[in-house]
Amino acid sequence: MIAAAASFAAGLFAWTFLEYAIHGWLGHRLGGPAHAMHDAHHREPGRVFAIGAWPPLAMALAAAIHFGGFGPATTLFLGAAAGFALYEIEHYRIHFVRPACGYEARLRARHLGHHYRAPARCLGVTSPLWDRVFASEPEADEIARMRAAADAIAPLASRSNLGRMVHAFGGRRG
Repeated sequence: MIAAAASFAAGLFAWTFLEYAIHGWLGHRLGGPAHAMHDAHHREPGRVFAIGAWPPLAMALAAAIHFGGFGPATTLFLGAAAGFALYEIEHYRIHFVRPACGYEARLRARHLGHHYRAPARCLGVTSPLWDRVFASEPEADEIARMRAAADAIAPLASRSNLGRMVHAFGGRRG
């Protein structure tokens, strides 16, 4: 049980690096589908969900469980997938909801600062760790300015791309 918990935690930690790599390198520095999708998010922040990633991820998780059981590799993968799910939830909250706590307020300030003030900074959405490692973390005074600016930005009132998709298929508005 301890080994499974450690493997899951390692997957959560690995997700923080994957998030930075996907957002920072694929979304900002390199071309390709991730860059186009991320550019659309910067133009229309309500497009926050990586909806297309969930079906193949679910299939890969099902295959990992089917063929590998709940061994260390599968629990690592499950931890990374949980990190991705937490990222999706937090990224939505950053754009659509007022922060519920100080941690969310700091994440919101960093991410909105990334959107509206410094697109080459604050590339980690749920953690500043890799921004510190790869020198994309702003100085403390810039973070303070980002916080003040973020406090003045109201949460989005429009539907997210998830809400649009659900509505298009006859579901409730979101």
